[in-house]
Amino acid sequence: MIAFREFGLRRGPRALLEGIDLTLHAGWKVGVVGRNGCGKSSLFAAIRGELDSDTGSMEIPSGIRMASVAQETPALPDAAIDYVLGGDVELAAALDAEARAQEAGDHAVVATAHQRIEALNGYDGRARAGRLLHGLGFAPDTHEKPVASFSGGWRVRLNLARALMAPSELLLLDEPTNHLDLDAVLWLENWLRHYPGMLLVISHDREFLDGVVSHVLHLHTGTGRLYTGNYTAFERQRAEQLRQQQIAHEKEQAERAHLQSFVDRFRAKASKAKQAQSRIKRLEKLAGTEAVRVERPFHFRFPEPGRLPTSMLGLDQADLGYPSREGQGGAACILRDTTLRLEAGDRVGLLGINGAGKSTLVKSLVGDLALLDGERSAHKDLRIGYFAQHTVESLRAGASPFDHLAERAPGVSQQELRDWLGQWQFAGDRAFEPVDGFSGGERARLALSLIAWDKPNLLLLDEPTNHLDLDMREALVDALEDYEGALVLVSHDRHLLGLVCDRFWRIGEGALHRFDGDLDDYARWLRNRDTGTDSSSEASSAQPSARERRRAAAQQRERARPMLKAAQTAEKRMQAIERELAEIESRMADPALYTEQPREAAELGKRQGELRAEHDTLETQWLELHEQIEALQDEPAQA
Repeated sequence: MIAFREFGLRRGPRALLEGIDLTLHAGWKVGVVGRNGCGKSSLFAAIRGELDSDTGSMEIPSGIRMASVAQETPALPDAAIDYVLGGDVELAAALDAEARAQEAGDHAVVATAHQRIEALNGYDGRARAGRLLHGLGFAPDTHEKPVASFSGGWRVRLNLARALMAPSELLLLDEPTNHLDLDAVLWLENWLRHYPGMLLVISHDREFLDGVVSHVLHLHTGTGRLYTGNYTAFERQRAEQLRQQQIAHEKEQAERAHLQSFVDRFRAKASKAKQAQSRIKRLEKLAGTEAVRVERPFHFRFPEPGRLPTSMLGLDQADLGYPSREGQGGAACILRDTTLRLEAGDRVGLLGINGAGKSTLVKSLVGDLALLDGERSAHKDLRIGYFAQHTVESLRAGASPFDHLAERAPGVSQQELRDWLGQWQFAGDRAFEPVDGFSGGERARLALSLIAWDKPNLLLLDEPTNHLDLDMREALVDALEDYEGALVLVSHDRHLLGLVCDRFWRIGEGALHRFDGDLDDYARWLRNRDTGTDSSSEASSAQPSARERRRAAAQQRERARPMLKAAQTAEKRMQAIERELAEIESRMADPALYTEQPREAAELGKRQGELRAEHDTLETQWLELHEQIEALQDEPAQA
């Protein structure tokens, strides 16, 4: 149990938290949420004993075993599995004592150590450490590699595994899904659900929070409030409070209409469209949270692309990887014989463990990474917007947001540049501040604003949510839902993937596979694979030859081309109908129309009925065309 009594923390002269008065009970799994800078990490530091409260008190039972993830990992020569095993300090000491006693031939000490290890259930400790490493994505042949040989992201995973290895009644995790791929996130989510102690977790991944937590501690404007339920339940309760305060009622209704528009469009006729059903399910999960969404301080849009070619980008029989370097042997091929097409309207999520080749594929699509073999073809009007980790890191030190945008847009007036930056919350003097002092989230927001300025018709986004808080992530979801171009997305954020992607490609075993299903299907596929019951069609041994795949792909493109054109024509007409209906409804909302111009009112009503009937017919055609196109896209994988 942890009890806060009028607890407060200060950061310099500013009150970070004050008047926190609540109790957290044993066995609870608590998500700690709030905007960046609200005091989440400082609260964790106080619980760990690294900060003293400035006001009030915090009561933690004496002797409670506490575990958290270390922020730094020294470049140790120890094997990864030994480093993880060291998370159980008492067991590691007993095993070390046993080893030293055996080396010295001291049988009495060996016997004592043996009894201690037995009491700690320690002889399966190495196996438990191995299972943690496996779950977090470490291949078996890496378990004995020295810690110093791993990159920074993999060392973060080692620290997480070490924290999970430690026996504890209280586990503190601060953004544990950072640096994890989706496979590892799903594994961690399952592990934490079975953790018997009290868990406090900071995360900006709403699906992860929904799958793990039983309570939410919301830190807001210096105060803290405890909610029962997962993150979605918290949002509903929070929305209810805001509604009771009558905050932004009209904006809330507009947001509700925005969320509902997709559901209404597909609900009746999308029984066979698996991805549409998946998106409907995720949108319906947000029902009742509109006021929270309205409360968020930031919204943005990607501008409408100038041109939207039907066939945008393709790879034919391509080998992807990294060329050989002088003195380092041959090229490193990551993905072989890759053939794909990106068409207007495609919204693809890439799945697979870190290191499988997701980023390699994206870099090859961008053109930053030359193909080892095969061909890359791009339409002359293709405009790519590319976001990756190096995009944020490459912002120039000492330069301001205005400097970065002015360099990208020579000849554009200062006022126009400032207006654009203001939309992205770099208003006033903030537009001229050096980026050196910006947070990771602010840098990511600036990078996205520079990409959006170019009006891309294809977005290639590689982990765009790193450093973004929940509000900014929701703004990105909204912007991508409304984006009219094509999209390829790499992310471990299931909320983002599930709402903005219509289909998925899995990367694994050195190849690209189309995944026939949604994210729930993928989670089931992973569980079945790990238990040896994989029934996926990907496992079929009857693989077509490269020539057969190329021929099937060419036939598929030719057959799909008229369907794509017909679907685009239908969609443009539906959009025109929706605009005309909005104008009619606006005119019919005037009561004077029916008394002063009854004939016009009757004509408008008749026209409204005709347009709605035409829209329904076009909508049915649009859905049928896209189902036929999806069926064609699956044919090469099944050939």
